[in-house]
Amino acid sequence: MLKGIDISTSALVAQRQRMNTIAGNIASVNVSHDPNSGEVPFYRRIVTFQADTESVSLERSGVGVKYKVEIDTDTELRKTYSPGHPHADQDGNVTYPNVDVVTEFVNALEAGRAYEANISALDITKEMFNTSLRILA
Repeated sequence: MLKGIDISTSALVAQRQRMNTIAGNIASVNVSHDPNSGEVPFYRRIVTFQADTESVSLERSGVGVKYKVEIDTDTELRKTYSPGHPHADQDGNVTYPNVDVVTEFVNALEAGRAYEANISALDITKEMFNTSLRILA
């Protein structure tokens, strides 16, 4: 039963990281350069998940969740004509991040639902554990 709690906890941590990444993307939707470097444009960050097979032992079943934050360089950056902007190129275009607020909002809703589902799984696991203890007592 403790493995079930570990699995749900790893999923909660991964979904929290996803929400933090989405919040960072939305916060940077209108910046013309990456705040960290100051030179290159900000690129959207994406959280990818995979099974945590490294922490699997032979006597237990089930695996947790690992996540990785990647930079989305496949989607094109937005260009807006604004010749007076300090970051405008020679044609008067300013490059903005490849962040779509609607997509980020949908991803945030999905992450929130996944977080809620993992909380429910955690609660059910705790309830089963408590019931087992009551039966044994």
